[in-house]
Amino acid sequence: MQLRLIFAACLALASTPGCAADSLAETFGSIVATNGTIHLPPAVRSRWQHLGSWLVADPNAPGHGFHDVYTQPDAAAYYRRHGRFPDGAMLVKQISAIRHAQLTTGAADYAGDAKVWFVMVKDAIGRFAGHRDWGDGWGWALFEAKNPQANVSQGYVAACRNCHLPAQSSDRVFVQGYPGLHAE
Repeated sequence: MQLRLIFAACLALASTPGCAADSLAETFGSIVATNGTIHLPPAVRSRWQHLGSWLVADPNAPGHGFHDVYTQPDAAAYYRRHGRFPDGAMLVKQISAIRHAQLTTGAADYAGDAKVWFVMVKDAIGRFAGHRDWGDGWGWALFEAKNPQANVSQGYVAACRNCHLPAQSSDRVFVQGYPGLHAE
């Protein structure tokens, strides 16, 4: 109940630094439970803004596949105005299999079926201190296509921190690969 009251106050003061409205309203309460459990948001590709794509072509790399990253439209707009993500911003990275075909335009690699989704949730006020999936201002989760309801991450320290350490100066987000965060 207390978290909902804090978030309601944040929505009422949407111009306050750290707050944003509309699509961020669903984060705490429906996507993140009061105990800190993170769920995979529904219909991300059709409702959220695509920030950019990565390709990890090395079949031996742990992140092999097409990486497409999405966020709520309000979070992207807030980032473009303020240069940082607001409380409640969610980033969802979908990694898809790489498919290949000979097309009339030439040999093409393209995204196939989704394999996994990584989810990051901005927690600017430290709601879940001590929770294994929360650290350094973010919540962290991993969902596999075979069971997208279950967060299979081993926790932030064990599975996420080292990969995101090189992006420490940009709040642990590799923003250089996301043209959707930068003004046109």
